[in-house]
Amino acid sequence: TALLFTAQLAAWGFWTYFFLFCERWKLSSTLRFFGALAIAAHPAAFFLIAGYSESLFLMALIGFIYWSSAEGRTAKILAAFHGIAMSATRIVGIPCAAFPVVRDLFSKGWSALRDPRGWVRNYGSAIAVMSGAIFGAIFFFLYCQWRWGRWDMYMLTQSAGWNIEPDYLAVFRPSNYRWLLPQLNDPTQMSQMSMTVGALLLIAIAVVELLPAIRRSTELSTRIGIYFCAAVIYYISVSGVASLDMESMLRYEFCVHALIVLAFLHFLRQFRVPPPLLRVFGMAAAVLVSALGLSVQGWYVWNFTRGNWVA
Repeated sequence: TALLFTAQLAAWGFWTYFFLFCERWKLSSTLRFFGALAIAAHPAAFFLIAGYSESLFLMALIGFIYWSSAEGRTAKILAAFHGIAMSATRIVGIPCAAFPVVRDLFSKGWSALRDPRGWVRNYGSAIAVMSGAIFGAIFFFLYCQWRWGRWDMYMLTQSAGWNIEPDYLAVFRPSNYRWLLPQLNDPTQMSQMSMTVGALLLIAIAVVELLPAIRRSTELSTRIGIYFCAAVIYYISVSGVASLDMESMLRYEFCVHALIVLAFLHFLRQFRVPPPLLRVFGMAAAVLVSALGLSVQGWYVWNFTRGNWVA
């Protein structure tokens, strides 16, 4: 009961921050609706209200991004507290703590980076937030050392209980990518496919964002930190489950999906409203894809509530 209550409370926090971002970026109601639908229609979105760490991690991560990109001392303190929860919830939260530094590096440009005497002035606040955020993981490791005498108890448990052996070159091995449609009754195949879909999404985003004609007018510096977090989560997740044939990658990829959707909404706000015909076509395509995703999610919810393994 406590797990479910915590997960659903964290899910409320995640959606709150999602719509706070929509408000900050002044997104249209149409973009808000379809952005929320794109996240909710992911086959693994139901883990937001299940007794897993997805909702708490996403709430802490999105909150960390929200407050660390805001101005003021109070915002930085709130960012640090969210970061502590983020890095304590998942190991991947440690590199995600670098979000404010990555954001400042891109927003302030190479001129600030080439001035070592101004580093404290330009990046001191971001480094302080990053340093505070990783204390969640530090406290977790200290607790493991105090309780069991091994700071790396989490890694040992992963190895002994699930036979997980990290493969940090897994994303570069073509054999790990699945290109055929998975069977619905085979969650492992769906997780393997989600790895491929996640990689394609990241590549597509990179191509679109790096086109010189677009880059000059899309405020990439606002989104680069979000892309950084998505890429880091994807890379570490793939590395961790590669030895298990990508089992559970569907669940881990959901976090990547949510971040990409959030960043893509900011990307779309740069453009004028498209012609009515194109707009209707895009909305219809989004509804059809979302209906497919919700159908698959419904199948997994049915299996999950009956004790079957999903992700």
